[in-house]
Amino acid sequence: MRNTTVGPGTPCPAPRRTGEPPLHRLEVAGPGAVPFAAGAFDVLGPLSRSDLPHRHTFYEIVHVSAGSGTHVVDLAGHPVRPRQLAVVLPGQIHCWRDQRGLDGTLALFTEDFLVDHPGDRALLRRIGRTCWFDLSEEEHERTGRLMADMAAECRQRAPGHESVLRALLHVLVVRMARLTAAADTGSPGGRPGPPGAAVAGPVLRDARVGQADGPVRGPGAAPAVAEEFVRLVSRHVDRSVRECAERLGVTPGHLTQAVRAATGRSPGRLLIEARAYRAQRLLAHTELSVRQVAARVGFADPAYFCRFFRRETGTSPGEYRKHHSSRLPSIDPDADPA
Repeated sequence: MRNTTVGPGTPCPAPRRTGEPPLHRLEVAGPGAVPFAAGAFDVLGPLSRSDLPHRHTFYEIVHVSAGSGTHVVDLAGHPVRPRQLAVVLPGQIHCWRDQRGLDGTLALFTEDFLVDHPGDRALLRRIGRTCWFDLSEEEHERTGRLMADMAAECRQRAPGHESVLRALLHVLVVRMARLTAAADTGSPGGRPGPPGAAVAGPVLRDARVGQADGPVRGPGAAPAVAEEFVRLVSRHVDRSVRECAERLGVTPGHLTQAVRAATGRSPGRLLIEARAYRAQRLLAHTELSVRQVAARVGFADPAYFCRFFRRETGTSPGEYRKHHSSRLPSIDPDADPA
């Protein structure tokens, strides 16, 4: 993966397009260092508690042991209290609001850290759809021990610490996936966060970031085509289906067949959902004008964009912003209004 980590002392957040929330990369000790960090909020620095909407190039798992407030992930606010566990996926917009006494342990890692357990990528995307979990006392204690072990391995860097970290992370991901399964079936072993806290948005939001776009060919390429399309559209919602097919080195017909087989929906439908969801995030988390938001999601005509947005969400862009805006100072105060 490219451009997901930075060396020590590199300014953060990374440069971004005007109006986009800042993009944070994972700071590592140097070339060849493990793309993984774990520790308490204070150990990992002030950005770990940032109250300004931002994105990551990496995964973040948060185990809350104390405090209160609201954790905003994309368009959903999750009330914070002790004995909670959360995951933030790469590319999701999040921030902490009204925090008081917030404490706990975090684990940060890039996707290539999952090389020993590639199946954990799919588990994390599934976990990310629930995002936020209340833990029983037993689950809280077990999770605390795992997080403490990872933080200790990061501090001590004893021989073999990378292998130990990968193993501990795999155990944590599998246990989180069990919480997701329990929440889906309504069994008492796993409790999702409060009602209404599920993260909004299409499956496109769960796509991985930081991969190179390019042709997908060879045996078994159909599932790979669908996955590359989801990844591509999650970052480039202003492209047409035909342009995406050309980028992936396949025909529009083959793309349609592969995506429909993998997701049950057409590429056009997924692209529409991705555009609507990106527009929602920009309206909620930036002060871009409606015209600017329309351009960012591929609409040259703001009036047509407004009709599109109402059809997909049931409300106008202005009304949506009124009820969902983060009401934080402008991310780009010097941006020219459109």
